[in-house]
Amino acid sequence: MIDHATVERIKDAANIVEVVSEFVTLRRSGANYKGLCPFHDEKTPSFYVSPARGMCHCFSCGKGGNPIGFLMEHEQMTYPEALRWLANKYHIEIRERELTDYEKREQSERESMFIVNEWAMKYFQDKMQNDPDGIAIGMQYFRSRGFRDDIIQKFQLGYDLVDRRAFAVAALGKGYKEEFILKTGICYKNDRGELIDRYAGRVIFPWIGISGKVVGFGGRLLDSRTKGVNQKYVNSPDSEIYHKDRELYGLYQAKKAIAKEDRVFMVEGYTDVISMHQCGIENVVANSGTALSIHQIHILHRFTSNITLLYDGDAAGIHAAMRGTDMLLSEGMNLKVLLLPDGDDPDSFSRKHTAADFRKYIEEHQTDFIQFKTDLLLR
Repeated sequence: MIDHATVERIKDAANIVEVVSEFVTLRRSGANYKGLCPFHDEKTPSFYVSPARGMCHCFSCGKGGNPIGFLMEHEQMTYPEALRWLANKYHIEIRERELTDYEKREQSERESMFIVNEWAMKYFQDKMQNDPDGIAIGMQYFRSRGFRDDIIQKFQLGYDLVDRRAFAVAALGKGYKEEFILKTGICYKNDRGELIDRYAGRVIFPWIGISGKVVGFGGRLLDSRTKGVNQKYVNSPDSEIYHKDRELYGLYQAKKAIAKEDRVFMVEGYTDVISMHQCGIENVVANSGTALSIHQIHILHRFTSNITLLYDGDAAGIHAAMRGTDMLLSEGMNLKVLLLPDGDDPDSFSRKHTAADFRKYIEEHQTDFIQFKTDLLLR
């Protein structure tokens, strides 16, 4: 925990013009500065920054605040994250209260797991971009889905080699402890006590938590083995740093757009999220085939009260749209539903349409939940 004296030093050092200028182009206007509001789309500047008051404010949408409030709103940071960002900018050493031995040990374990996951993500990326098999199999798969290089990089996609022992050998060779390789779930032990790679022969979708740390992975089989196989996708098991019912795929990449658009689109799968980003629609997350949890709804509610469930129009899509709706409504979310034309999912639909066409289709066809349920019953 950051001590009170350090918090006050950070507040004193933070200059509202310098902080806002990191994200907004400002021009002097008398004693103040003005620019285009970063919280909503506008053509005429209505966002003002006052050095004297140490505050910023948009006279159109009403958002703004002091340097900490601005960072929390614009970057979707927590209060401690905003303080650390400012401390780093102004070279202020953070002093924290002494942790207990148990807290130190727990914090150290979690940090070690994050470090292993970060290295693993880079390992999978390197294999896909530089290993002949990675290029021929992993990269070819993403190319066949039409993903551009910038999108592959944005979502940190990778590939894990077919050799089920290669990752463990590489990780141990770099000095990472077996304990944390197992605790993250990247590897497990077979009956002979050997470390076996959970994602061997799969393309890799890293799960990046809301703060930017790698919390887990999803791996997808690529060949004919996927036909009739229940586990086409394998995800990280629950751990100290990853709980599937508390994470939403793509939230880290989407959080600014969700806050700006004041709406989130919920889809089912990894490729739905990625294709929509490539299409130009970024306020989208996936719950990856599981029922929405109360934790996930609370996380989304931090950014917006408006959610549109976006699924394909077949029986599975209708079933997915029905799950979690009671919880969403009970938590005060404004819920809309859009079923795409039968045979299309968000992935395929976004590859056939521009962002403008996709948004127009959404606006014209999304319905509130009562109307959706009424139409369903009439059918």
